[in-house]
Amino acid sequence: MAKREQIKPLRRTQFGNPLLRQKAKQLAKQEIKSVQTKRLIRRMQVTLKTLRLGIGLAAPQVGEGIALAVIIIQPTKHRPKVEPFELVLINPLITETFGRKRQLWEGCISSGPNKSGLFAKVPRYHRLKLRFMDEQGVTHHRMFEGLPAHVIQHEVDHLSGVLFVDRVKDTTTYKTYTEYMKQIAKK
Repeated sequence: MAKREQIKPLRRTQFGNPLLRQKAKQLAKQEIKSVQTKRLIRRMQVTLKTLRLGIGLAAPQVGEGIALAVIIIQPTKHRPKVEPFELVLINPLITETFGRKRQLWEGCISSGPNKSGLFAKVPRYHRLKLRFMDEQGVTHHRMFEGLPAHVIQHEVDHLSGVLFVDRVKDTTTYKTYTEYMKQIAKK
C-alpha cells in the first residue's frame, strides 16, 4: 500500500510584501487542470483547516500571484451557528451586487503571524452574483449572500491587490486579534 503524502501548511505572505499589492494572473484551463494547481489548492485547504486562523485564503497570501482562492467556513466557538461552506474560486469576477453595504468585522491572516493579526469593520455587500471557475475549469454563475458573500469580496480584493485595511471607513474600529476575541466572548 502506498504511503500517503503528508501535506504541510503553507507559509503566509504578510502585509508589506509587494505580491499582496499586485493584480493576480488569470489561469487558463490547462493551468487549472495542472498537477501544480491541484496540489496548490489542496495545500491551501490544508493550511486553512490546520491553522484555523481564517476562513479564506487567496493564492497571493501564500506567495503565488495567480487568481485562485479557497474558502472554508466552519462553525467555531465565536460563530457556532454558521453553516459549513467550502468553495474554490478561480478567476472570480463579481458581476453584480445588491443593496447597500453593511459594516461587518473582518480580519486577514496576512495582517500578522498566528494570533497577532488586525480586525476592523469593513463595508461589504450582503449579496452578490459571481462568475468563477472551479478546479475542473468549469465556469459558474452563482448568487451568494451573508458570510460567504462577505468572504468572497475579501478574497476577490486580494486577487486585485487590495487589502481589507484599504476598505476600512472607520479607523477607530481597528482591534488586535486578542481584543477582538475579548469583544466576541462578551456577546
